[in-house]
Parts: sequence; C-alpha cells; structure tokens
Amino acid sequence: MALSLLCSVLLVTFLFMQTLADTSCNDCFVQSRASFYSNSEENGTDAGACGFGSFGATINGGDVSAASSLYRDGVGCGACYQVRCTNGVYCSGNGVTIVLTDQGSGDNTDFILSQRAFGGMAQSKDASASLLAFGVVDIEYRRVSCSYPNKNITIKIDESSSNPHYLAFVIWFQQGRRDITAVQLCETQNFVCKLLDRSHGAVWTATPPPSGPLSLRMLFSTEDGDDTWVVPVNNIPEDWKAGETYDSGVQVDQ
Repeated sequence: MALSLLCSVLLVTFLFMQTLADTSCNDCFVQSRASFYSNSEENGTDAGACGFGSFGATINGGDVSAASSLYRDGVGCGACYQVRCTNGVYCSGNGVTIVLTDQGSGDNTDFILSQRAFGGMAQSKDASASLLAFGVVDIEYRRVSCSYPNKNITIKIDESSSNPHYLAFVIWFQQGRRDITAVQLCETQNFVCKLLDRSHGAVWTATPPPSGPLSLRMLFSTEDGDDTWVVPVNNIPEDWKAGETYDSGVQVDQ
C-alpha cells in the first residue's frame, strides 16, 4: 500500500514538473542562423510576401525580417521575435526585436533580417560593421509580444480593391503574441457574415464583399489552441476606398 502511494506521488510530481517544463519552453530560445537583405536599404522591403507594402518596410523602426518556416503560409505575418546573435565578442545580450513581414530563406537560416535589425544585434557601431561583414551569423530566437503604444488595430484596404466588387485588406498594429487565423465580414444590418479567404501573406479578400457598412470579426489563436474572437468597435464604412486605412477602435494585449 505504501509503495503504491509512493508511486502515485512520484507520478503526479513528474506530470507537474513536465507541465512546468512545457510551459516555460514557450519562452525558450531556439538555436538557428540569420542573414540580412544585402541588396536593399537599411529598412525592410516594401515588396514583402506578407502584403504589408511600405508599412512592412518601416514598421517597428525598420527592424523587420523575412522568415522561412516561421512564415507558416502567411499566418506568421506580423509576429514578433527577439533575435540575438551568439558571438560574445560582437553581440549584445538583448539582441533586437523584429516584426515578420516577408518570406525567405538563406544559408540554413530561419531569418533574413533588415540591415538595421542585423546590425542592431551588435554591442556597438564597430561591432555592427563586423556582423554585416560576416553576412551570416549564429543566433537564438524566441516569440515575444508585439507592442504598438497608442495604436489600435488598423485595417488597410489594398489598392487592388474595387468597391463593390472586390475587397482586399491587411491588418496593421496587431499587439500581443497571438496569430490571426480567421477573419469574418458581417453586414451590420442583417448580421449575415462571410468567412474570408487568406489570399496570400496577411491579405484577406472577399469577392464580392457583403454590402453596406461592414463589421469585422477576427479570430486570435495561441500556440496552445486557445481561440478568441475579437470584434472591433468601429465598422468599415459602406463607401470604403482602396488605399484607405480604418481604425478598428480596439487592441489586444496578449
């Protein structure tokens, strides 16, 4: 009886410790490599696969990156990562926080950073020049929360849109560390909703879109499968126009 009780206690302790280990590893650093955009400006590219346009080149002060597997068919667009190189001679302890805006891979790399972000991993300006001379460096990274103080989630209507026949848009200023995995557009008058297609990257489309003022619903998902629908305070107006941005009136913090 005592042996059976002891075994039960040991089993519960093991499962508890395993749960703690699984939880802490959400914040663990992953070993990898990174390069940088060698043929672009200091910031990112405005032709990134996420479809952010010029916003994707300058968001986060230009500390942006392309990614390979982390792109996840566009689901990873807008995610933030802490990336730090591991050479103690040149690299700082904090590294740099980047926003994923593009897809790409190099020499066994997970990230292709903007030149600004790549140099930002260094301890000093001289060390930054040395890192850029290396071209590819060993790094470690982890997912972190994005932060856009005093910004609400914003809807940018893509220039390819044509009211009322075709609507395409991207979502800017997504805080926290959740992924947007589904989007619905609803007619505000009769509450008929339409599940949108992810055209590419972070671009959501409807052909044709619902009519009238449009209510947006976004599904935010965690790595653990916890899903939460977020409904903006503000609607997309009936007379929406290509190229315009619309403040949703809401923000997420986790």
